Amino acid sequence: MYSFKNDYSECGHPRILQALLETNLEQVQGYGEDRFTLEAVELMRRRMDRGDVDIHLFSGGTQTNLTALSAFLRPHEAAVAARTGHILVHETGAIEATGHKVLAIDSDDGKLRPDQLQAVLDLHSDEHMVKPRLVYLSNSTEIGSIYLKDELEQLSRFCREHDLYLYLDGARLGSALCSEENDLTLPDIARLTDAFYIGGTKNGALIGEALVIGRDSLKQEFRFHIKQKGALLAKGRLLGVQFLELFRDDLYFDLARHANAMAALMRDGITRLGYGFLTHSPSNQIFPILPNRMIDRLAEHFEFHIWSKAGEEASAIRLVTSWATQEDAVAAFLAEFAAAQG
Repeated sequence: MYSFKNDYSECGHPRILQALLETNLEQVQGYGEDRFTLEAVELMRRRMDRGDVDIHLFSGGTQTNLTALSAFLRPHEAAVAARTGHILVHETGAIEATGHKVLAIDSDDGKLRPDQLQAVLDLHSDEHMVKPRLVYLSNSTEIGSIYLKDELEQLSRFCREHDLYLYLDGARLGSALCSEENDLTLPDIARLTDAFYIGGTKNGALIGEALVIGRDSLKQEFRFHIKQKGALLAKGRLLGVQFLELFRDDLYFDLARHANAMAALMRDGITRLGYGFLTHSPSNQIFPILPNRMIDRLAEHFEFHIWSKAGEEASAIRLVTSWATQEDAVAAFLAEFAAAQG
């Protein structure tokens, strides 16, 4: 059975595996102070035209979010997220476990707007409630939508006017930046946010996320927080080698473009066969709404998530393509999809 459940079923891009093998016996410093990590950090700084940012490498997204948000927020401060936000739904209460409430905003497209944030600020008006302090975004979002430049600029302006931190979860940032509808660049995101991370796990790395901190007040003693949360790897080279390979040239973006292209093939094929989608998604996640009988038949040959019900006889499923998705697999899915209509 071929899996469209996620974009991390495959292990890692061959170039990354080869780089790890070639450097395997070289002795280097530990805890992220090795030459590979230092060079990777400089490459990423140049990519975002920000020599002043701090960059820290983590093994996974939940670990990155947990460490960053718990470090950035004072005990009485809260994060604000869309109700679909990863920190609210899929991190087992990791942020709340540190004592920080996550305030949820309903959003049909998974994105936040300044007017929604203003309503949260108006509600939380005194010391009897938690204080909204950090705005959490995902790009692409958990339902495949992406932020455009004007949208992120409006949010950035609002956050700075109201002394809020703007934090962007970039687990699928490659897919968002390489979407045909995108008009944001990596320098734009570095300029408009206080902190964000570049996701590697879902874009060709074995493991790894690169947290970028631009706001000076959030940089202080951050490595202490990393160590305390168990995220400071002795063999930090494992992460450094990977990000060095991803950003040595355009590999990071090439892999994301491939994932998007495979999703577009699948999206176009499903549309031609007459089916709609739960949400507009120009990234590598798509959510077609299908009769349950079709879903049952497709599930005999392919793996995917059933996302939500759409009435009594239909559901939305999530299909995710990756840097390694084969075009033949997409073609096979669409052929089975067409046959399941009968």
